[in-house]
Amino acid sequence: MADPFEIEEADYLVLVNHLGQHSLWPEAIDVPAGWRVVFGAGRRDECLAYVTTNWTDITPGVPLPHPADAS
Repeated sequence: MADPFEIEEADYLVLVNHLGQHSLWPEAIDVPAGWRVVFGAGRRDECLAYVTTNWTDITPGVPLPHPADAS
């Protein structure tokens, strides 16, 4: 059997967890505990486009100063 993560013509889901992390997931496999579906089912490129359009990187662009250095 082919690896379900490598079948480009298969339908995929976009999952998200409580930390806001996204994952592309084959529709044919049960959604793991702690994740929920936010988009799909769709083709791989549609799912990746969804993540690109809707995901926001909340990490700072530059390191924040350490509180001990703020004197």
